[in-house]
Amino acid sequence: MNSTTDRAEIESVLHHLAKAHTDHDADAIVESYAPDAVIYDLAPPLGRRGMDRDNIAAWLAGWEGPIRVDSRDVKFTIDGNLAFVSALNRMRGRQRGADQDMWYRTTLCLLKASGRWLIVCDHASVPFYMDGSYRAAVDLQP
Repeated sequence: MNSTTDRAEIESVLHHLAKAHTDHDADAIVESYAPDAVIYDLAPPLGRRGMDRDNIAAWLAGWEGPIRVDSRDVKFTIDGNLAFVSALNRMRGRQRGADQDMWYRTTLCLLKASGRWLIVCDHASVPFYMDGSYRAAVDLQP
């Protein structure tokens, strides 16, 4: 495979993941990840292994309507069966009666195994204010 084809396949995984959030499809989210993927996402704990379908479904149930996840400044690095993707993501929707709109940083590592790209590491974060308050800086925009 050439890197153009691999990039298109990885972009397909990312589009599939964004659509799964829009559709509240926990199964589709989970299937984008390797079973033992390292997850450092926005919610506690600090890290875990694998995507738990029931936890994802419970989180999705707290949203009214679609969850829109859009990416900006997406960068791809592909070398053989390993790829890294970094981006600024914007997540918008209505959660528990309140409109949500926030930007966060994400870095994904994908591994191609048996002809299929899967996320093996997902690291999402927001910066925090270093003024002593340690508040998450969810009001930042690119």
